[in-house]
Amino acid sequence: MLKDITLGQYFPGNSIVHRLDAGVKIIITMVFVVMLFTADTFVSISAGVLFMVMSYLLTRLTPSLMLKSLRPVVPILIITALLNVFFYEGDVVFRLWFLKITDDGLKNAAFMLIRVVSLIVGSSVLTYTTSPIELTHAIEKLLSPLKKLKLPVHELAMMMTIALRFVPTLIEETDKIISAQKARGADFENGSLRERAGAIVPVIVPLFVSAFRRAEELALAMECRCYRGGDGRTRMRTSHIKPSDIAAFGVSLIFLAAVIAADIIFK
Repeated sequence: MLKDITLGQYFPGNSIVHRLDAGVKIIITMVFVVMLFTADTFVSISAGVLFMVMSYLLTRLTPSLMLKSLRPVVPILIITALLNVFFYEGDVVFRLWFLKITDDGLKNAAFMLIRVVSLIVGSSVLTYTTSPIELTHAIEKLLSPLKKLKLPVHELAMMMTIALRFVPTLIEETDKIISAQKARGADFENGSLRERAGAIVPVIVPLFVSAFRRAEELALAMECRCYRGGDGRTRMRTSHIKPSDIAAFGVSLIFLAAVIAADIIFK
């Protein structure tokens, strides 16, 4: 299960989406989020889903990767959908003892599932197609106006990217620790809830130790390289807005307009 978590991973490629400017991709992702939460009808949210599917297909990544990223959250999605179906007020469609299914509950559960799944897949396109360095530069560039307020923009962007970058590393470390504990006889699947919770302690402690050790090694490496923040730093590659970036942003605005128009027409 842990190996199925692909959050924060970057998959190199040469697709249209890979070649887009990282800052433009962040803005397009924000527009996509607005699409999902603005949509109030099935027609309008279908436009957002279509935009997500088109974007993912243009990355040339395999569909199995998308399914792999969704697999860890399937139990949460199912539980949340059932809660919406059985405990949402509205006109009763079906009743069994104290449980009742309402039309508004079904609609709300469907919208929730579509929004969450689309949000996970759509935001994953950003991290799948953007390297951590490009992501850092893009975040810093977008937040640069905040420098006038004396905010440490470079440090904030760097911390966000490092945190995202180390998610796959910590997941891999957790998997190794669990395998090592199982080899020593630890049982994470059987026993009472209290016993299974107690079995997690030998995993959490080494994981925290490993995380602090990695943080210390990273800080020491940056200090040995005389890292002093963003002031006066140069970049090996400077990003420039290309016609393809403007076109991609324009397409996202067209889909957003379609979502708003569908809400007005079909509501």
